[in-house]
Amino acid sequence: MPPKKTAAPRKPRAKKGRAEAKSKGLSPAECVGEAPAEFRKTLDAVTAAGGAVVASYREPLGGSWAAIALLPIDRVEPTPFQRDLSDTHAKRLSDTIGKLGRYLDPIIAVPSGDRFWTPNGRHRLEAMTRLGAKAVTALVLPDPEIQYKILALNVEKAHNLREKSLEVIRMYRAMAPADGAPESARALEFEEPAFATLGIVYEKNGRFGGGAYKPILSRVDGWLEQPLKEALKAREGRAEKIEKLDARVTEIVKALQAKGFKSPYLRSFVVARVNPLRFMKEMPPFDAALDDILKRAAGFKIENVKQDDIAATGGPPAEE
Repeated sequence: MPPKKTAAPRKPRAKKGRAEAKSKGLSPAECVGEAPAEFRKTLDAVTAAGGAVVASYREPLGGSWAAIALLPIDRVEPTPFQRDLSDTHAKRLSDTIGKLGRYLDPIIAVPSGDRFWTPNGRHRLEAMTRLGAKAVTALVLPDPEIQYKILALNVEKAHNLREKSLEVIRMYRAMAPADGAPESARALEFEEPAFATLGIVYEKNGRFGGGAYKPILSRVDGWLEQPLKEALKAREGRAEKIEKLDARVTEIVKALQAKGFKSPYLRSFVVARVNPLRFMKEMPPFDAALDDILKRAAGFKIENVKQDDIAATGGPPAEE
């Protein structure tokens, strides 16, 4: 019998979105060397603040210069637009670090005058402060713009909707006076347009239940092609409509509760009842969509609601 033909081995398929192995960036040897004069200013800032540079290097992917340094803990502050401190999370971190006697996750820091700002290390910094530490390990970068990349860089406690929205609007307000780029150019920093709109509402009402309105905004609240200073006015107008809707929804929820309806999902139920967007393939402009939803909310018939309707409500609102 003639020998059987064996099929040639198949080449492994490259995974979508994955670059060819070892095709980009620098080799280990290329990542070290003499730092350029421009980056020396960052190293000098560390020394001037009483810190110590452990090493400087080029990042292996993009080739930018960075430094590992030990900074005096009283010279480091969180950026002013970060989420509020969670005392529970800070205590948990300080307890864990204290028991281990090791601090293994450097914060990111950028020079700011004679101090350093950390865009993503608030809880780690607080934990080390509570433990009485004199210094904190930091990855020091020369680019002040990195402080606005909080959401992309976050490696700490996961943000909930309220925290993320407040951080976005705080960054937005800090950047608006001097940023001439359109709002859409800040998609990396802000992640979603809805966070800016919800953030304005959360500023006024910390107990606002934004999770009920996030599905609406995710469909119709797009990026604005205006500089941040101008776009902020439009955002405030959009937030005002969400506030009006929430006020009416709150009235309806209270009326339903007075009739004996009890459910943790009442708000989401009411919003779903007045929201036609989930049945539409093509989305209307923001103002047209919200005006229609507000009109539906104004005409909501409480007497038409049955207990079975609420019992069929699917799942909880987005995390607050």
